[in-house]
Amino acid sequence: MSWREWTNRLKHSDRALRVAEQLGRGRGTMRFLDNLVRPPQPIQPDMTHWENHRLAAIWIGHATLLLRIGNLNVLTDPVMGNRIGLGFGLTTIGPMRKFAPALSIAQLPKIDLLLMTHAHFDHWDRPTLNLLPRNIPVITASKTSDLIHDLGFRKITELAWGQSTVSEHLKVTAVKVQHWGARIFLDKYRGYNAYLLESGENRILFGGDSAYQDYFKELPCVNLAIVGIGGYDPYIQAHANPEQAWEMAHHARAQYILPIHHSTF
Repeated sequence: MSWREWTNRLKHSDRALRVAEQLGRGRGTMRFLDNLVRPPQPIQPDMTHWENHRLAAIWIGHATLLLRIGNLNVLTDPVMGNRIGLGFGLTTIGPMRKFAPALSIAQLPKIDLLLMTHAHFDHWDRPTLNLLPRNIPVITASKTSDLIHDLGFRKITELAWGQSTVSEHLKVTAVKVQHWGARIFLDKYRGYNAYLLESGENRILFGGDSAYQDYFKELPCVNLAIVGIGGYDPYIQAHANPEQAWEMAHHARAQYILPIHHSTF
């Protein structure tokens, strides 16, 4: 049975969904089988002068990026494991990576902020979160903090669309997108965001997941728009294809565009 067939069957079974909800809250500490086959390692970025930049981005894979804005390091939607999905004993039931992360957790600089867009497994990986320092502040979508609070993170800020918060001179605003936020289909109340990051004259739009929409027209022009391009049948209803992502980046009058959400799972 394919992953798509399995998830379609899961969606129509209330009992299976409740079991899956529990399996989706694992910390990954026993999933040794996930590491038996390691995906190929991509070219690693040069971090030599990273701290000298005031505006920079490294695509680690899928929606995981290391951003440098002002003097802060921001990690987005951290997913560093070989598989994503439900924990089941010694393994994870779900898609496997095609390529390893461009940087490992050990290679990351000190992270000043975690930015979480929504609770889908390919954006919200609890085994990865369980390996990160618990003192990192977290900004996330509304009604999602329960998925990280029990791991020991305490500096958690939930933002709904249009709401902003300031973290060490970095202003972060939640931006509306066309997507959905349920993790296991039952929890449709969860939020889902893109984010506008502003530090001085530097602005980054982290677009999260979104089907084509024109909400980004309401934003100020940005130096960098980070947009997903992995929207093809049957995912076009919730994700943009490359042509649509290009147009949405132009809605934000982006100086540069960084495509994400492709070639990883």
